Amino acid sequence: MLVLFGILVIIASVVLGLIVLIQNPKGGGLSASLGGFSNQLMGVKQTTDVLEKGTWVFAAIVGILCLVSPAFIPKDGSKSTKGNGLIDNVTPVKQVAPTPTTTAPLQPTPKDSAHK
Repeated sequence: MLVLFGILVIIASVVLGLIVLIQNPKGGGLSASLGGFSNQLMGVKQTTDVLEKGTWVFAAIVGILCLVSPAFIPKDGSKSTKGNGLIDNVTPVKQVAPTPTTTAPLQPTPKDSAHK
């Protein structure tokens, strides 16, 4: 469940960042970049109102998700994964020192020398 909240917070934060970057502090923002199309569609004032409301909505969503997500953290101190006992059941493997081995150089067999 925490993963779901994490993904939702990240998505809402990215959308919030995009909305903030679209806005221009001097009032140009999205309405200036569309070159008059927004004036015909919904007007300059309404464009900035929508972006401002979107900023507040997504900021509230991020805040609420961050405040609610700790309620889903397990209270017993255990991890929320299913394989908690896997490490406890593993038996340690004894380390064995490698033994030095010597290899004799390969000697040609009589058959090999006869074919050459």
